[in-house]
Parts: sequence; structure tokens; C-alpha cells
Amino acid sequence: MVVPSLKLAVLFLLLLLCILLPPPSSGQEVEDEKEFSYKVGSENGPEKWGQIHDEWAACGAGKLQSPIDLQHERVEVLDGLGPLRRTYRPAPAILKNRGHDIMLKWEEVAGGVWINGTEYWIKQLHWHVPSEHTIDGRRFSLELHMVHESADKKIAVVGILYKLGRPDGFLAQMSSYIKKLTDLEDAEEKVGVVHPRKLQWGSRKYYRYIGSLTTPPCTEGVIWTIIKKVLFNYTINYHPILTLALPNLY
Repeated sequence: MVVPSLKLAVLFLLLLLCILLPPPSSGQEVEDEKEFSYKVGSENGPEKWGQIHDEWAACGAGKLQSPIDLQHERVEVLDGLGPLRRTYRPAPAILKNRGHDIMLKWEEVAGGVWINGTEYWIKQLHWHVPSEHTIDGRRFSLELHMVHESADKKIAVVGILYKLGRPDGFLAQMSSYIKKLTDLEDAEEKVGVVHPRKLQWGSRKYYRYIGSLTTPPCTEGVIWTIIKKVLFNYTINYHPILTLALPNLY
């Protein structure tokens, strides 16, 4: 039999812990970019992100931050594991202008990838112009991020780098929708059913490292998989509207 006073003490301790502990966070990047910018030297630029909110502290004090140069010692080039196991399937999606980028978000389950025995379901993808990651100091024309999340809210991102060249069919398919969203921050456009497999990866080899989200809250522990082969994308040269919708980050 539990002594009443002891029971009350336990309840009080549990209540105190609930008050003192911070609320759980999914670790997902914030979608409203009004509080931060990519402009270096500005009052809310990248070097100030960690000071804007307590929960963004990793942006300034984190030890495993992204992006990085893919020649960094933290990075492994993996080919022995073969291609990543993909379980993608078609699902309805929308495009959204988030201000700092254009995001394609699936409205239903669209499958995912298996990494180290865990399935990560694809949630959204977005583009960065120019690339965030570099290879031996070289920055590329475009970088695509496919953001996945596991059942326990861990994040895995597959990145694809592009340079100018032959057309990229997936981006060409999206370009007319992207054009409609230019200068319409927070606007959305339904694009119908989209199959993630329409994105060509082009290589079985990839870079792998543990890093972070590249926007606040800069959550660490993100599994990064960057496809080793740099693909071509001629579309960006013929659709300057895309470069207007996706601001130059550097």
C-alpha cells in the first residue's frame, strides 16, 4: 500500500517535471521565414539565427551543422551498400512558396526510403539556388532536398546537386506551377498526383554524414545522403522565374 504522503510527493514531482521540461519538438524546419533571413550581416541573418529563439540555439552553438563541404572528414562515400531501398508511390501534392524557397509537399503517404533498417517517409522536397553543399569548395547551380521523417520523428534528407546541361524533366514539369507562385508568399498550388520516383538520382554512390537542418531550428542528428553524381539541369537556364522564386542564398 502506497503511503498517501509519498503518493502526493510523486505526483508533485511529476507535475514539476512537466513544468520545467521544454515541450517536445518534431525538429522540423520552420515554414514561416519572416523571423530569419539568408542575408549575411543583417540583424536576422545566418550568424544571428541562434540568438533569435532559445529553441534555435543549435544554429549558433551546434557541433554537427549543415551544410558542409562534402570533402569534410565527417563524410563517407558509400557504394558497397548498393542503391538505397525506395518504397515511393504516387500521391497528391501541392507547391508552396515559403518565401525562402519553393516546397513540394505531399498531402498523403508517398512512400519513402530505408536507412539502417528504419523507414523514413517522404514529406516534402524543396530547391536551393545555388547549392548549399559544396564539393572541394565548388558550389553548383541547384540543390534539391528530399525531406523524410521516421515514425519516431527522426529526419533523413536525400540531396541532389545539379549543374547546367541537359533538361531535368521533373523540374520542367513543375516550372509552370512555380511561375504562378512567384511574388505570392505563402501561396499554394495543387499539382495533382506526383510520384517521387520521377526524380532521377543517377548514381548508386552517395555521400553520407550526420548533420542538421539548414534552416532554423537547425536540428542536429539529421541523416544526410547526397547523391555523388552531379546531374544536369538545363531548365533553370530557360526559366529565370525559378531563380527569382528561389533566392540566392550566398
